[in-house]
Amino acid sequence: MLADNPADDEVRPDDRIDDERLDEENTLKADYVRAVRDALEEGDKSQVYDLVEPLHPADIADLVELCDADERRALAEAITDLMSSDVIAELNDHVREDMMEALPAEAVASIAEQLETDDAVQMIEDLDEEDQQAVLAEMDDDDRVAIESALAYPEETAGRLMSREFVAVPEHMTVGSLIDFLRDEANSGVDLTNDFYEVFVVDHKHHPVGTCQLSWILRTPRHIALADVMKRDQTLIPDMIDQEEVALMFQKYALISAAVVDENGRLVGQMTVDDVVHIISEEASEDALLMSGAGDGDINEPIREAYEARVLWLIANLGTALVASVIIWYFGAAIEKLVALAVLMPIVASIGGNAGTQTMAVSIRAIAMNQLTEANTGRILWREMRVALLNGATIATLIGAATAVLFTPMLGAVIAVAMIINIVVAGLAGVLVPVMFERLKQDPAVASSVFVTMITDSMGFFAFLGLAVAAGLAA
Repeated sequence: MLADNPADDEVRPDDRIDDERLDEENTLKADYVRAVRDALEEGDKSQVYDLVEPLHPADIADLVELCDADERRALAEAITDLMSSDVIAELNDHVREDMMEALPAEAVASIAEQLETDDAVQMIEDLDEEDQQAVLAEMDDDDRVAIESALAYPEETAGRLMSREFVAVPEHMTVGSLIDFLRDEANSGVDLTNDFYEVFVVDHKHHPVGTCQLSWILRTPRHIALADVMKRDQTLIPDMIDQEEVALMFQKYALISAAVVDENGRLVGQMTVDDVVHIISEEASEDALLMSGAGDGDINEPIREAYEARVLWLIANLGTALVASVIIWYFGAAIEKLVALAVLMPIVASIGGNAGTQTMAVSIRAIAMNQLTEANTGRILWREMRVALLNGATIATLIGAATAVLFTPMLGAVIAVAMIINIVVAGLAGVLVPVMFERLKQDPAVASSVFVTMITDSMGFFAFLGLAVAAGLAA
């Protein structure tokens, strides 16, 4: 039963936003954004402030991102006290970097000091080295040391991403003394973090030996020792582990928070589920974009960076496409004698490419989720082979029958066999290419699609045209 609270019946202004601002999908309406931009253009800062003030920090961040670069700075000037650390933390990386570069070092330092360490690191790490040092020089010693320590770790590791604000206590404490310690922060001489889910229990060497959830602490008699109520079995995260592995550990063990330890097993930080949600979102988007060669795929990414990322991918595709072109050139005489070959070639290559893409997507996901490892590669390969054979037989029957009716039965048989061959090869390539990149310690999502497409196109043309020549159709 819930305790009575008269305030529960009250609706505070900040708890909801008028329908004039947000649509049913909880995104800012175009009319509202246009009203803010019109007020900015007219220079009416008070009107801008009145329009923006009721928004949640996350919605303010969305509004900033929806504006042009020049408008963003004008908007920030109009709502200075609303541009809190919560808003900065929610901004897109490219937008935040652009705004931070426009602010003086002392202003950036002031914002960073208000953020949790992991959020502050994310904001500062994107700045140039010179700007980083200028910002760090303006910060308090404690905050500067914490951020410099985080920046010393490689990117996308637990050490770089972890929060250094946590609560750790010795195992000889009782529940009552822990509660008193948490409540009497001013007299304890320790600056405790405001938000935490569990208390870490450590030994005299600062090694984590257990955890206590806050719910346990509140429901346990004061005289009980922490050593008797704490959970000794816990998941420890090495500080050098990759962020993808962190996300998998949280998913596998259903974690809310977890201790991060250094190479000596000492507690140095914690990862929380809100951080992991961002990691999962970033990794999923990154893999999808890498497969397409779209770079960061961010609409706020500078045009030059987007061009450089995409053009390299297209050049790589151009090189692999030449392989298929050479095969077509080799069978040029046969194509001239039987025009039907030119008509049907794209079908074989297209179906094979789609089959390869399907298998590749499944394989890359399995690798990312640690479902495809050295221990079961053979079994997964055999599974995908059987799926490919079934798919190949089905598609071959359909295209073979149609080709036999429209052209000749022999050509129908040739394209049916070529289709089976290409789909089976696509299945093999869709598994083996990502696995090969994984074994070479490369991201399977980066270049797998280029090679899978090259293999399926080349094999599709070679199998179809080669079988047609062997059957004497182009004699």
